[in-house]
Amino acid sequence: MQATGLPPQPLTRPKVGMISLGCAKNLVDAEIMLGSVLERGMEITSSAEDADVLVINTCAFIDSAKEESIDAILEAHQQRGLHKRANQRLIVSGCMSQRFSQELRQQLPEVDAFIGLDQVRELGTVVERVLQKHRTSNAENSDVLDFVTPRPTYIPDYDTPRFRLTPPHSAYLKIAEGCNHPCSFCVIPQMRGRHRSRTPESVLSEIRALVAEGVREINFISQDTTYYGMDLWTERAGPRQPVDSARGLTLASLLREVEKIDGEFWIRLLYTHPAHWSDELIATIAECRRVARYIDIPLQHIDESMLRRMRRETSRTHVETLIAKLRSGIPGIALRTTFIIGFPGETETEFETLLDFIERTRFERLGIFKYSREEGSRAAKMPGQIPAKLKNERHRRAMTLQQKIAHEIAAAKIGTELKLLVDQPLVARTEADAPEVDTRVLLSRPGPVGEFIIREIQGARGYDLLA
Repeated sequence: MQATGLPPQPLTRPKVGMISLGCAKNLVDAEIMLGSVLERGMEITSSAEDADVLVINTCAFIDSAKEESIDAILEAHQQRGLHKRANQRLIVSGCMSQRFSQELRQQLPEVDAFIGLDQVRELGTVVERVLQKHRTSNAENSDVLDFVTPRPTYIPDYDTPRFRLTPPHSAYLKIAEGCNHPCSFCVIPQMRGRHRSRTPESVLSEIRALVAEGVREINFISQDTTYYGMDLWTERAGPRQPVDSARGLTLASLLREVEKIDGEFWIRLLYTHPAHWSDELIATIAECRRVARYIDIPLQHIDESMLRRMRRETSRTHVETLIAKLRSGIPGIALRTTFIIGFPGETETEFETLLDFIERTRFERLGIFKYSREEGSRAAKMPGQIPAKLKNERHRRAMTLQQKIAHEIAAAKIGTELKLLVDQPLVARTEADAPEVDTRVLLSRPGPVGEFIIREIQGARGYDLLA
């Protein structure tokens, strides 16, 4: 029934389009937002020019991500002019909206509404509000709708409607949100709030549903995956008690429950923090056939002085001992890490220490970030900011070294048989390859998309394997 005094509702359902930027955690937010759109009876379109409402899901992790987000917003506004879509509404969501909505309201009058991380579940309702405002008001763009709340607390549940944007056989599962770490280069805790874990029942229910849909790869994500459950446990037992599954909920106890789920699939652990690994977790992964032999563990640096300035809460000795335990305790494990070069005050000696560590440790997968000076972070105020030219040179040297290591690791796989997950008829991935960020296996004959196969590795081409 229509409310008295409101104009007639349109006969056609509104079409909502989305451009989602940034990491996998942002992608899950996008899927939840689109799920809420479908729940409200609207349509989703992959064509921006066909959308009645276009959503730009932004990233604000580093400067280049913010620039990409701003460019996407301005481009969307320009395109609606070119395609004579003056009635198209524009909504901005994501980390940049969460952090800078007040400033963006002044700088981007083209935007109709801003939503934060607490509103991802409510996009459908927000779209209705935006369209209703447009139909009933001649308000200027300065009257932008701003739904952003200061400190987000939202966490999705297993039955939260989602419209998955990944291939049918692969999915991201957010087991927690937020972060408690004080890293001096990072502002994520300011944007996403304190760490908050989902209940194990919620996570396990979602896994069962995904496996029933035919998903073969479930990627666990959060800002700090290894801290999973500890926030719930420490509320009951106190933060200074030793943490194990006998005392409280941990990632290890969750993985043991995952192991009981029927079906053929693997779980991949992304975004683990070195501070929260335990011997119990290592032993659990070794025992669980569901867990891919792959660990993503961003280390950021190895020089002791750099780790202190970065406020990483780990020492070089801790990191080196952990890596040795991972490799001895989980046979066949592939380690992926990331490092930051050009952090304020990084000397040539400290950088050489990092290069030496990379060369000796021989990570199977490795990425290098050039330090980005983030407004509001401790590091932004530090003396000794490194010039861009020197950052570029160090980035080149580090990546050249890693390319050599990666090619040698790839060549050592020739002649072995590996379990592969087929992404496209002639493209697959090993357990050592996370979607989007790692390497591929190029197949000489087609495989069944979305299924596991066993193939012999016959060669290597750059980073990729040939099978």
